[in-house]
Amino acid sequence: MKKQIPNALTLLNLLCGSIAVILAVNSNFVAAALFVFLGVFFDFFDGFAARKLKVQSELGLQLDSLADMVTSGLVPGIIMYKLLALTVDSEIISENNWASNSLGLEFNLPILPLLGLLITLASAYRLAKFNLDEDQQSFFKGLPTPANTLLIISLPLIIEFQNSDAINTIILNKWFLIGLTVLSCYLLNSGIKLFALKFKNYEFKDNVTRYIFIILCIVLLIVLQFAAIPIIILLYILMSVLDNLTSK
Repeated sequence: MKKQIPNALTLLNLLCGSIAVILAVNSNFVAAALFVFLGVFFDFFDGFAARKLKVQSELGLQLDSLADMVTSGLVPGIIMYKLLALTVDSEIISENNWASNSLGLEFNLPILPLLGLLITLASAYRLAKFNLDEDQQSFFKGLPTPANTLLIISLPLIIEFQNSDAINTIILNKWFLIGLTVLSCYLLNSGIKLFALKFKNYEFKDNVTRYIFIILCIVLLIVLQFAAIPIIILLYILMSVLDNLTSK
């Protein structure tokens, strides 16, 4: 029975991701972000539970990637699609066109927002590679999909809660969003070695980088709130690069 506990947590991740998709499609970004956060929480603890209970399995690995494909692959693609859609004048889907054809075959999709779905494609490619790579146990090659999702989902939250016209202008600039989309796709599938938040033990000397990172994350979140998330992702990459250089 205990071997099904991690799988149950993974399915909760998938459920949260599915709900987040529905909310994101309806432009309810705050609620979508809440379910993404819950999904990422379950995603972290399904692996933790599997290791602690010693019930890791190939089924769990595949199920985890399938759940991540929704929560950390489809959702950020939709969010970026919606943000890019805000930068164009035409409607994403014309209600008149939809109503004129009961089959829904006539609709108007601006090309630019579709670039956001490149994040979904890059996430799928990364997850497929991860399942075949036996080296990524204590580290990641490229930005993990949950981290990338938190980066993308932070953008509408910053707009909603930070109340900064200057920041909002930057975020809703189409070139910024296109550039971030390209950067996101690159980071997901890059060869950059990034440390994983997996503790073999809790000794400070064996986990200096992890402890410092967690402390900095807490401080940044308290001070900057949602605006801290992009900085945290950048910090994660920089600390990983420095850790790689010092270890050599």
